Amino acid sequence: MAKRKSAPTAAPASDGSTITLNGKRIGKMTSVVGPALLDLYSVLGLVFGGCCTNVWAYEELLMLNPRIGSALTFSQMLFITLQSLPSFLLFSRDRPLPRLKPRQVPLGQWCLQVLVLTAGSLLNNWVYAYKVPLTVQIVFRSGSLAVSMLFGYLFLKKAYSHRQMLSIVIVTAGVILATLSRPSGSKNAWTASPRTPEELRTYAIGIAMLIVSLFCTGLLGLLQEKTYRKHGPCWREGVFYTHALSLPVFMFFGSDVAQGLNSLSQPSSTASAWIAYMILAGNLVSQLICVTGVNRLSSQVSSVSTNIVLTARKAISLCFSVWWFGNDWNAELALGAGMVFCGSILYTTGTTKDKQQ
Repeated sequence: MAKRKSAPTAAPASDGSTITLNGKRIGKMTSVVGPALLDLYSVLGLVFGGCCTNVWAYEELLMLNPRIGSALTFSQMLFITLQSLPSFLLFSRDRPLPRLKPRQVPLGQWCLQVLVLTAGSLLNNWVYAYKVPLTVQIVFRSGSLAVSMLFGYLFLKKAYSHRQMLSIVIVTAGVILATLSRPSGSKNAWTASPRTPEELRTYAIGIAMLIVSLFCTGLLGLLQEKTYRKHGPCWREGVFYTHALSLPVFMFFGSDVAQGLNSLSQPSSTASAWIAYMILAGNLVSQLICVTGVNRLSSQVSSVSTNIVLTARKAISLCFSVWWFGNDWNAELALGAGMVFCGSILYTTGTTKDKQQ
């Protein structure tokens, strides 16, 4: 008669801190992996919830004033700085004024990220004034995965599989197709299809701004990844200093910022002044949540993995924009968007390895 296999047996360790299963300790593994997974899920919730809500509020503000870009960027930078400031102040009885806590990262590294972040944010918020529909913007920005991969190859000495390279070709082709689609039956005259040479030039300038912004996004992800690798996951410090140090830049855009903020106090056919300011407040809060989630994610995973998550978030934002705002949709835009998102998914099935030095 065959012997029956004994069931796995579990027993507590002598100190009660671990559990053994057939002689293997699993208690400590669970205590480490469990909180890590929970933290990752909470970060993903911040990214998807905060960023998608931010896109909705952003489009509502653009419908009120297509040239609100500078005012919106300044408001976001100021709000996040003020919200983060108390956590970085030290109070003592010896000093009448508080001082900033010691930094983990040299100020020069944050200054470089400030230039990239500010340039990318301003360009993103200016693009709509150049008659580039938000649907095209969302698809175009999803191409940041290709830029992130390029920078990873050039600067982080990463090698990529043939499947990953194929996925980037698909993503790039999808971005180009979506850019050339240009919905023609838009209900919004501001984003109607260009017909005159002047309108085509305006649209081309907007696309050029998106390209520069795309490279800013890829460079920022690279800088963040290198910073967090060297100094640890100090994402809170990154959020504070990159936003606080960007504020002096807006001295050069004072009149543009004033124009944007003043436009919210003028009632329009679609919203009263207080509703406009409520939408702005929603945008600022959701921007804080989104930035917090993205920085926490960047401190835990690579810049390419971060871009994959952001690509999925943009897919949800695109679908919501088409459904909620009734934005135009055509075969070329749908095919381009599908190629971008499918290429991003294909990328995740590949493998990445460091090149041999």
